[in-house]
Amino acid sequence: MSIGYSRIVCIFFIITVISVSSLGAQPQGRSLKGMSFSGSTGLYSIPTARIGWERPNSFGFDLGYHAIISGGRTAHIPKLSASLFSWIELNAAVDIQPDGFVTHDGGADLIAGAKIQFPLTNTALALGGNYQRHNFMNNDGYSYNAGQVYVAITYPGRFFDAPAETTLVLGKTFMENTSNSNIDFGMGFDVILLPKYLGGLVHWITDFSNFSYSVEPFRADAWYRGVINSGLRFDFSIIPVFSRLKFVVDILITDAFDSNRAFSAGVVLGLPF
Repeated sequence: MSIGYSRIVCIFFIITVISVSSLGAQPQGRSLKGMSFSGSTGLYSIPTARIGWERPNSFGFDLGYHAIISGGRTAHIPKLSASLFSWIELNAAVDIQPDGFVTHDGGADLIAGAKIQFPLTNTALALGGNYQRHNFMNNDGYSYNAGQVYVAITYPGRFFDAPAETTLVLGKTFMENTSNSNIDFGMGFDVILLPKYLGGLVHWITDFSNFSYSVEPFRADAWYRGVINSGLRFDFSIIPVFSRLKFVVDILITDAFDSNRAFSAGVVLGLPF
């Protein structure tokens, strides 16, 4: 992609996000709380200010899985999270990467995180962070530590006549034996498609960030020019038989505008207590 074209794409994306937030501040009602690749409640690469289970459920537990598939190789990311007291989330994920990726043969990375939500009217604000232990299995000779702290804000709006939520994230990533002055920035939106005909079944999710879901991601990599992920999220819990559960399915493209792009699919199952 030429630099000029990439700038046009980024400008279009920014305008779209601003439009989502400026066309109104009506609450969208039920907020779909899927999992990001890192295991936190979020979009794809970025967390949101939501936690997995908010009021009226004080406690909840989610199990999730994402596969990122490219060139005949697949990264497997199983994950879990627990929501406590309607304002705390704890999460963990294991990023099991394929053989021959980067400079080592496979291995697995641990990502463990926490998020504290501060409830606001129709808007959520959260402080969070994660700890990353890279190559902690099968490649301990390459092991190192990293982490991130962030603040996220998620607020409702409308995209044309469709309910939507916009998320902004600011943070800082730290890596062992490395120093930099970069600031993490991400933004994204969740738009309910055709709500009149499909209810809340189909969501269009897109996020952009200058950081990845970990400092050593498979394909969804923001290292060079940032990463744009886009796809559909299906909320099957609107079906009456699943109404007490969380049942979310993701189908998306990671790093959609670069040659590094890949296909990803995922599922989240959750239960309130």
